[in-house]
Amino acid sequence: MAVLKKIRSRLFSSGARAAEDAVGLVGESDAARVAGTRYDVRPLMVAQLDEVWRLDQRCFVDGEAYSRETFEFLLTSPESVSYRAVTTDGAMVGFIVGIVEPDATGHITTLGVAPEHRRRGVAQGMLRKAEDGFRRRGVRITRLEVRSVNTGAQDLYLKLGFSVTQRLPRYYSNGGDGLLMIKSLV
Repeated sequence: MAVLKKIRSRLFSSGARAAEDAVGLVGESDAARVAGTRYDVRPLMVAQLDEVWRLDQRCFVDGEAYSRETFEFLLTSPESVSYRAVTTDGAMVGFIVGIVEPDATGHITTLGVAPEHRRRGVAQGMLRKAEDGFRRRGVRITRLEVRSVNTGAQDLYLKLGFSVTQRLPRYYSNGGDGLLMIKSLV
């Protein structure tokens, strides 16, 4: 949760104000057909606050789930670049929340996919959409933190062009180490 304190201090010190909705990409949605299920990636707005919070509780059962208030803060930030993955029946099965930092770095603060929809390209589709959203806002580098033991996520990030730049000892609230990963968007 140290990252959220940093986000809050940067946003408030830069004079940023809360907006009614997250800034999202308007237009056509991306779709991917995998294992017979179709997923669309759409902007994640504050109107989906309760739904994304409930999904986050399912995705992060290890004590790292965000509070509802944290999601509200992130989704109402004018610096937010946030998306959700939905099935054709409209069920939210994934989310990604990013923030454009004052130095024009895109920080992916959280990414979650419902356990039953993992390993079907959902996270990859949301990451690509978030990167496009960052690029549209002038971001040249994106970063994220991942648990050092989460090799599945690390493999995905490496496949998509991220590089490990630093080990973050005791980064997570349970004492687990994190890895800082970055990617150039140019």
